Amino acid sequence: MAAAIVDAEYLKEIEKARRDLRALISSKNCAPIMLRLAWHDAGTYDATTKTGGPDGSIRNEVEYKHAANSGLTIAIDLCEEIKARHPKITYADLYQLAGVVAVEVTGGPTVDFVPGRKDSSSSPEEGRLPDAKQGPSHLRDVFYRMGLADKDIVALSGGHTLGRAHPDRSGFDGPWTKEPLKFDNSYFVELIKEDSEGLLKLPTDRALVEDSQFRPYVELYAKDGEAFL
Repeated sequence: MAAAIVDAEYLKEIEKARRDLRALISSKNCAPIMLRLAWHDAGTYDATTKTGGPDGSIRNEVEYKHAANSGLTIAIDLCEEIKARHPKITYADLYQLAGVVAVEVTGGPTVDFVPGRKDSSSSPEEGRLPDAKQGPSHLRDVFYRMGLADKDIVALSGGHTLGRAHPDRSGFDGPWTKEPLKFDNSYFVELIKEDSEGLLKLPTDRALVEDSQFRPYVELYAKDGEAFL
């Protein structure tokens, strides 16, 4: 499919969609799943083959039925409300914009958003997203494939400051932080504690403090919330 023509009219539609997303996400308290949608659409990217990535393909049945995407039809359906009002916007742009707005309305930083992503009707093979049951080497395999580095791995893991895990989606249960609708550095603060009663720490979360190259970034972001933001 052709990429959107990013002209003045398209940029106006983006701003209108941004406002609608703010209202929707605030009223539904759905920031966590919107951020997860943006991440799961983008996180399939392969820097070598230039395949996958934020191309809206997660709306395809074959992809949203991947095990890692369980439950994301909720966010896909919510985005359809916005898409119906702003049909010019590509799904690829819409899903990433939803993630940007999710971060902003929960107290996170204002994220630079550059539109113009192209929609794809084909999906990458299953297995490109991280497996929460794995350790440091798996995280590096997945994120290095995207062209990212150790610092990026730790920073992106900070997205767990929002939301909670659901047994019917991931097999895990519970929030990572005490305020799962607030975007801040609480994820890292809790991560370096030996015991965070009632809070979730996945194997991939623990990997960040157990690995000598990841841990300095965890400690930095726990100490300095602005550095994380």
